[in-house]
Amino acid sequence: MIKAIIFDFWGTLMEQGVNPSPFKQAKYFFRIKAPFSEFAPKFEKAFMTEYFDSLSEGFRKVSQEFSLNPPDFVYEKLVGVWNKNKLLAKPYPETLDALTELKKKYRLALVASTDCFSVNEVIDKYDLRKYFDVIALSYETGLLKTDKKMFQHILKKLKVTKDEAVMVGDSIESDMVGAEAAGISSVLVDRKDKREYPNKILDLTQVKDVVPKLK
Repeated sequence: MIKAIIFDFWGTLMEQGVNPSPFKQAKYFFRIKAPFSEFAPKFEKAFMTEYFDSLSEGFRKVSQEFSLNPPDFVYEKLVGVWNKNKLLAKPYPETLDALTELKKKYRLALVASTDCFSVNEVIDKYDLRKYFDVIALSYETGLLKTDKKMFQHILKKLKVTKDEAVMVGDSIESDMVGAEAAGISSVLVDRKDKREYPNKILDLTQVKDVVPKLK
């Protein structure tokens, strides 16, 4: 029986404030030629697994990781992108109602690979903290959400077993891999209905219907 639901943040609960995404813009401004699938994990580990005093400091750590020496305006551009993203980010239309309804029946957790500025500020802006029993952010735990240890940490905090939890996210590669490695069932939110996945929904209104059918 499912007792807890773990939610991803960006693309699942919240819509990004900029397009292309901050990650894609970072790859562009840093002039990194590697495939995105190689760039993203390395970027996340450098930028999102520790605390920085400023966004600029975090981006300089990324530069070191990739052996880059970009001009200062690159850091300024990226700080602008990140600030604009969190300023313009907003919940999907059904997010708050879905969380309110699910909170009545399940323990809820939030997991995010994030820097120490973005997600926390958006959480507070939209008063989201009240919905979650556990909030696990990579810069605090030192673990990315692709790591099964992140999900084991969340299970322990929720006081449930892997069979009593489900992960809800919008990316098979970044949301499902860690959860499945930890033995947790997953539900894909595919708003554009473009991907194949065993447990798939089109928006968060369907979570309440699909979760009881798991396990």
